[in-house]
Amino acid sequence: MLQIGDAKVDDIEINENSGPTSPIIPIDFTPHDEKGPRVTFKPKPVHFVVGVFFLLSGIAGWFVLTARSVFVEVNPITAQIEISGGLRVRLGQRYLIRTGSYEIKLTNEGYHETNTQLLVTNEQSQTVPFEMRRLPGIVSIATMELNGARVQIDGVDIGVTPLVDIPIEPGQHQMTISMDRYLDYGETIDIEGREVEQRYQSSLEPAWAVVSLSTTPPGADVFLDGVVIGTTPVNSEIIQGRRDLTFKLAGHKAWQEDFDVIAGEDFTVPQVELEPADGLVFIRSNPSAAAVTIGGEYKGLTPLEVALPPGQNHDLTFLKNGYRSVRTSIRTEPNQERELSIDLDPELTNVSVIAHPEDAELYVNGEFRGLANQTIALMAASQKIEIRKEGFVPYASEFISRPGLDQAIRVTLKSLEQARLDQIQPVITTATGQQLKLFYPGAFTMGASRREAGRRPNENLRDIELERPFYISFREVRNTEYRQFDPEHSSGTVSGVTLNNEEQPVVQISWSQAARYCNWLSEQESLPLFYEIEGEDVVGFNSNTTGYRLPTEAEWAWTARTDGSGNQLKYSWGDELPPPENAGNFADITAQNYLGEIMFNYNDNYFASAPVGSFTPNQYAIFDMAGNVSEWVHDFYGAVGSIGIEIDPLGPELGQFHTIRGSSWAHGAVTEMRLSFRDFGEEPRDDVGFRVARYLE
Repeated sequence: MLQIGDAKVDDIEINENSGPTSPIIPIDFTPHDEKGPRVTFKPKPVHFVVGVFFLLSGIAGWFVLTARSVFVEVNPITAQIEISGGLRVRLGQRYLIRTGSYEIKLTNEGYHETNTQLLVTNEQSQTVPFEMRRLPGIVSIATMELNGARVQIDGVDIGVTPLVDIPIEPGQHQMTISMDRYLDYGETIDIEGREVEQRYQSSLEPAWAVVSLSTTPPGADVFLDGVVIGTTPVNSEIIQGRRDLTFKLAGHKAWQEDFDVIAGEDFTVPQVELEPADGLVFIRSNPSAAAVTIGGEYKGLTPLEVALPPGQNHDLTFLKNGYRSVRTSIRTEPNQERELSIDLDPELTNVSVIAHPEDAELYVNGEFRGLANQTIALMAASQKIEIRKEGFVPYASEFISRPGLDQAIRVTLKSLEQARLDQIQPVITTATGQQLKLFYPGAFTMGASRREAGRRPNENLRDIELERPFYISFREVRNTEYRQFDPEHSSGTVSGVTLNNEEQPVVQISWSQAARYCNWLSEQESLPLFYEIEGEDVVGFNSNTTGYRLPTEAEWAWTARTDGSGNQLKYSWGDELPPPENAGNFADITAQNYLGEIMFNYNDNYFASAPVGSFTPNQYAIFDMAGNVSEWVHDFYGAVGSIGIEIDPLGPELGQFHTIRGSSWAHGAVTEMRLSFRDFGEEPRDDVGFRVARYLE
């Protein structure tokens, strides 16, 4: 039988080999419903106690494991400590307390209450120090036998003695006690603090000494540092230090002396004998400013006031240039006031004045003295001599006549015009360093005779009169000078040979570029502009200005061809070919493979342009008037015929081209070598440059 729970089932035999023909037969089953006994748990008080114990033990263990040991070190050690906030356990001098910030209050008698923060860090064991501040001490200060002394603590005034119950912070302090006429007292005091009472008493020492003063005669006023303190004889309490002592008594000289007074060391000044007072003399002379000596000692210029010892004679001498010296004597009594006045007589000498023009006028020290040509009596002193005439530069000079000597003044006045001319500079220098020479030209004939070999039809003879003085540059404008105006300019090359070196003449510029350079140069020196320019075009000129410009054709021709003796040159070196050595830079054998017509019997050693001024200058010391580069001139180009005498011609009023004068490194034919050769153009060329000129006025 099989028992399941409380039910029993009869054993069933199961034959594993019985096969499917043996069916399972169901039976009735009823569970057992009888209720058995139940077990129920009822907690007792002991269980609660044990639970609380384990809970508190856990909390305590957690606190011990997470708290830090903190030693709160307080000075003074008697201070009461109160910590607020958080869980803490005090173990003797230490606290178990978790990390964080806590309020701590420290109290102790005699100290300021301290409320601050206690900061606990993560260190397992730590010490946190605190210093409590002591309360002030209660201090009383007095001075023996004196009241009203000023007291300072550490330089701060706290009142006058006696001082009672004054609170002073604990620690060392510098106490200073001072009082008029007493030496300062100083002491370092140590204040206990904590409201402990302390008393200090000091004795002040006098800052004076008793000084005995007396004079002969007595009754003199005594001045100490300028203040009256009594009359002699006197015993005076004088404060220590360097003192100025003065005795004054009517009818006597003042006595003065500095002396040192040491506090507490009384002494007597030896009796002072006062000297009788000097007499006072006020000295004048006519004229004034005479030098005065007394007893051979210089005293000054009149008028002056001098003090003289009484009861004796004093020798005085008066000296003044142009006047006879005067000697006299004077005597004074004590404290007497006197006046002395002396008239000085002039010392005269005759001087001859010789002037041209003869009708010039003479002035002496600004005073008119008649016509200049005369013999005049002058004082033997420095005199301002002026000789004047209208239309002439006045003469002015300081003249000293010497008694006993024959003297003369010789003067020739310059006319205003001559003086103006004398001021004119024969050579001027431009802002770029170019030098120009001044010329006073005249009449000459420009052009060439029809019979002259090589003459061209545009070289008509013209009678020219140059009246206006002008400056013209010694040399052609160089690349270095032109590039100050146009830094980007390049003069280029010719057949691989450079024309662009600094010292070579500037080329590849048009006439208008040359004119604009002249205006720019005028601007550098604040001169009026000669050319009128609109944009890039020159539209006119002002011939009345003295600004820089191109030379006129007539000026260029006069400078190149005349020799100052009335003759005119055909070539720059004379009238015959070939040119002498170093005559100029022309088309020579160095250029035979590049240029058409050359001079085979001449070599200047330059294929193209040479540095300016490399060859012999002309008769006026002007360089390169022939050769090197041809030059732009001011004038429009035109074939002008003879029209009578032309005064300072400026060329045709209008034109399409401008005139070019002079031969260049590219010229070797007779026609071009002649100084009368004229060319024209407008656009830049590699053999055309320029030089500058300007009118004198």
